[in-house]
Amino acid sequence: MLTTLQTAYSDTCAADLAWALGREPLPALAVLDLELAGARLQMRLLGASHQVLLEEDRGTCSETVACIPGSSTPLPLGVSKRLGEWEYEFAARVETLSEGSFAGRAQELLALVADHPHGLAGTFPGSPHAFTAMLAQRAEGQMRWRTWHAYPQEGQLVVTRTRVGVRMPAATL
Repeated sequence: MLTTLQTAYSDTCAADLAWALGREPLPALAVLDLELAGARLQMRLLGASHQVLLEEDRGTCSETVACIPGSSTPLPLGVSKRLGEWEYEFAARVETLSEGSFAGRAQELLALVADHPHGLAGTFPGSPHAFTAMLAQRAEGQMRWRTWHAYPQEGQLVVTRTRVGVRMPAATL
């Protein structure tokens, strides 16, 4: 699903993104609710980036990647945590692209997500290449999602990937 977000585009930058687990739902500009093999996943586009809410019999998980005033946790390159019965893994990277490459990559990603049944993308008014996009899947008992946060004024694309799955018991010898 592709939507135009009804908010003013502000000149935030990739370096302003912060990461948080366990936040309450924040006001969303667009929402996609999914039911994937017994798991309820809500992908939320915020004015300041994204939030994913996962609910399953085993528990809940809330991931927020956004420009959050006063946040003390910058966007990490990687996180691995235990959440009850789950293992949570998060990774992020920043791609810096030329203006022409950025425009092509933006079009490619928006086309991929817009036509996907588990995809949500929102473009910001003021720049055709300013967007946040999300894509989710469930495979082998794990939930996975990827996100893309575009900052055309910097030529930067922040790419994240998350995996949440059941903790595997330690092997016995």
